Amino acid sequence: MTLTKVQIVESIQNQTGFPKNKSSEIVETLLEIIKRTLASGEDVLASGFGKFRVKEKKERKGRNPATGDDMMLEPRKVVTFKCSGKLRDRINGQ
Repeated sequence: MTLTKVQIVESIQNQTGFPKNKSSEIVETLLEIIKRTLASGEDVLASGFGKFRVKEKKERKGRNPATGDDMMLEPRKVVTFKCSGKLRDRINGQ
């Protein structure tokens, strides 16, 4: 099952007692800060959780899946996530 933004808002509301609109505002503000920081090229580190990083992908050879034709893929930026050791241990039940 996937955790949705609505479920995160409800969880914050239940755990803090904040009204739903305030909980939603908190989630939206957090996500906007993360997006803005990544868009500026900076990393986002949440201790005990993990690190979001923008990486540069070089131009590379690819294939059009519809036609099978070879093509060059443009250089681009991608967001990667590396979880912390604490999160990895928790996921693995240690």
